[in-house]
Amino acid sequence: MAESALIVGAGSGLSAALARLLAKAGMRVALAARRTDKLAALAAETGAGTYRCDASEPRDVEALFAAVTAASGVPDLVIYNPSYRARGAFIELDPQEVLKALLVTAYGGFLVAQAAVRPMLARGSGTLLFTGASASVKGYARSAPFAMGKFALRGLAQSLARELAPQNIHVGHVVIDGGIAADDRRGGGPDAMLDPAAIAEEYLHLHRQQRSAWTWEIELRPWVEIF
Repeated sequence: MAESALIVGAGSGLSAALARLLAKAGMRVALAARRTDKLAALAAETGAGTYRCDASEPRDVEALFAAVTAASGVPDLVIYNPSYRARGAFIELDPQEVLKALLVTAYGGFLVAQAAVRPMLARGSGTLLFTGASASVKGYARSAPFAMGKFALRGLAQSLARELAPQNIHVGHVVIDGGIAADDRRGGGPDAMLDPAAIAEEYLHLHRQQRSAWTWEIELRPWVEIF
């Protein structure tokens, strides 16, 4: 039976590139997002199933995994993409916006990871990948909530990698250190922004790594990006 993949927080850009590559690689793809109407074209292109899910809501996550498992079995690969930004001077930040940033970026990652790992443990295999950002390792000014969420997500990934690798579950964290190119955003010269298709290739590479040489974290940046 073909492998299956679930992309949580699906949309355009990186998620779309992942869906296309994984489908091309012969995997059955499921796409989850708070709004599924925006996924219609991508689903038609890749043959993916679409599922409505707010990743910060436990009941939504539970229902998502039940539906995906019923349709295509326990996912072999689960990718967590969602994040939420609240920008501004620290003393002016809205506490409710900060809470939302933490719930979507970090707590949602915990919920999805827990729902994914339970059946992976029962099966004895699986890959769980988290999408990070520059803010996962660098807290920028006027961006404290995003750094808080991304730092927490990275900590979750590192902890899970250490706990679950001995049980044949590969956990990885991908630091996207730079802007991701889009059709309307490719400034700065040749390859000055990360190509989403190139990023997707690295996710698939992580999934296919031989377990004697697993990577728990990689950083991806364009050749012109300053460290």
